[in-house]
Amino acid sequence: MGLLKTRKNKKFSYSPRYYKGEGNPYEIKHKFDEHRTTIGNNNGIKAKFNNALNDYKYNPDKEADKRVLIIIGILVLIFLFIIGFDLSIFFSK
Repeated sequence: MGLLKTRKNKKFSYSPRYYKGEGNPYEIKHKFDEHRTTIGNNNGIKAKFNNALNDYKYNPDKEADKRVLIIIGILVLIFLFIIGFDLSIFFSK
C-alpha cells in the first residue's frame, strides 16, 4: 500500500545538448560569491559576525563606508524623533 513509505524522487541522467561550458549549468550561484567571506559554512553567529566585520574593515571602497554611516545616522535620528527624545541636551545655550 505504501502508507508508511515515502515516495522517492525520480532521477534522470539528462545532459544539455548545446552546453559547452565548465561545471554544472544548473548550479544557482551569485556572481560575487567567490569574493565574499561572509557566505559559506560558518558554525555560529560569532563567526558570521566576525567575518562580516572583517569584510567591512578591509573594504577598499571608502565611499560606501561613508554612505553606510550617513544612512545609520539618519535612521537613528528618525528613531529618536519617533520616540520623542529631546535633542536639546546636545546643544548648549
